[in-house]
Amino acid sequence: MATPKASDWTALVGLRETDRQRALEQFYWLRPALEEGVPLRRLARERGVPLRTAQRWLQRYQQRGLAGLAHRTRSDRGQRRRVALELQQLIEGLALRTPPPTVASVHRQACLVAEEHSWSKPSYGTVYSIIKAPDPGLVMLAHDGPKRYADECAPRRLKEGSM
Repeated sequence: MATPKASDWTALVGLRETDRQRALEQFYWLRPALEEGVPLRRLARERGVPLRTAQRWLQRYQQRGLAGLAHRTRSDRGQRRRVALELQQLIEGLALRTPPPTVASVHRQACLVAEEHSWSKPSYGTVYSIIKAPDPGLVMLAHDGPKRYADECAPRRLKEGSM
């Protein structure tokens, strides 16, 4: 019988509700294969799940129980791959030019410079995240000039006598 053990349930306690729900859905999906011996290939075909996905679910359940079916957040989530400081500064500088270049253009130029210096080439996503990171006010100042920046972003002065 493939009923989850008490240790399986305690492993789910620290997870978010959506992750717990997903683990249980995958378990109930696998249940006919675990309890009744239904071939995994047939289950996958009938339910529209790729066979390799079903095999991974079964393997994770057999190795780690119900908690193995829960979604695992990447340990490096939200972090970008390390880029040479000089290359990052180059990307930021290129992005602040007027008129604003496309991300693809900046990416191509950054890859050329990285190759010249024997650095690892940044991915398109890395270049995109570097370009989107600066303060919007700084980007406005670089692209639209100090007048628009002063009008939009600079602190408003109190009118005389309006206190």
